[in-house]
Amino acid sequence: MSESNALANGLAGAGGGIIAQIITYPLQTVNTRQQTERTLKRNKQSLLLQSSNTTTTSAPGTLLQILHVIGGEGWGGLYSGLKPSLLGTAASQGIYYYFYQIFKNKAVAIAAARKLKGHGDGTVGMFGWLVVAAIAGSLNVLLTNPIWVLVTRMQTHTQAERKIMEEKKEALRMAASESSLAGSILREKLAELDSKKPRPYGTIHAANEVYSEAGIVGFWKGVIPALIMVCNPSIQFMIYESSLKRLRARSSKKQGNVTALEVFLLGALAKLGATVSTYPLLVVKSRLQAKQEIGASNSLRYSGTFDAILKMIRYEGLPGFYKGMSTKIVQSVFAASVLFMIKEELVKAFISLADKSKKVVSNLRN
Repeated sequence: MSESNALANGLAGAGGGIIAQIITYPLQTVNTRQQTERTLKRNKQSLLLQSSNTTTTSAPGTLLQILHVIGGEGWGGLYSGLKPSLLGTAASQGIYYYFYQIFKNKAVAIAAARKLKGHGDGTVGMFGWLVVAAIAGSLNVLLTNPIWVLVTRMQTHTQAERKIMEEKKEALRMAASESSLAGSILREKLAELDSKKPRPYGTIHAANEVYSEAGIVGFWKGVIPALIMVCNPSIQFMIYESSLKRLRARSSKKQGNVTALEVFLLGALAKLGATVSTYPLLVVKSRLQAKQEIGASNSLRYSGTFDAILKMIRYEGLPGFYKGMSTKIVQSVFAASVLFMIKEELVKAFISLADKSKKVVSNLRN
């Protein structure tokens, strides 16, 4: 029975995750671009710009950025990397919920055994839920990180191409200022660069690019902050499970059931708390997984997790760790709410279908 429950939770988690991902994907794309955009501190900006001859601009708000993407790239720009993202979501949610349910069942069994021995009240405490979620989350990260590297690359490809184009234009202007290059020739070359359209960039292109840069290891870029971020779903599910247990206890006293709306609100609350506490790690992970050309200057490109953290503190300050956080809160809370609501309903449907199937088989045997 526990194995069937684990399978039901895995399938329900995958289904709910896919639906939530499709609904909120445009916000996720914009948020990834916000996270990977570098904005220097004022006291560092003039010094770095003088040494590198680069320009920095403050990122527009979420709505303006969405409109900018639609205007420059069409609606498809908001859904860059959707296919591998759906695969990653299905795999992540399926793997996570499957292992989460398995370890949850073991935790419940251990708690029940402890009660028989006179220890505890037979329920799993908050720390127990935290450990269960952390183990499931770690397995999920290690197995699915390559997919999310590709998704991040595809979401930020246009952003990286724009930075590369800006560097080429700046190099032309520098060459023109240092030589007697005619203004008309410079304008022609700049116009030629402007006329170039972004190269087609699909999943295979992203995979080849990552492999050519760092080999197989490149597909696990950002895995360290991702593993540390396991505390995000751990915190999320700790809040969710604890709140759901209290809500079910209260509902049972009133001889009622927990409604889909209540699960929706619990999911939103749980995700909000988890997102706020772990967002800086998400920014670091996104920057490591994105193409490093987004950082126009070498000072804004990273060789690893600690290098990224130190450079962000030095050149951008603490605000750099919270870029696009408002967008992420809206996207994550809404996606988690939809996910939990759909998951719970699908689990009920799967279990009900399994029970009916068993009854049919039992009747046929009799």
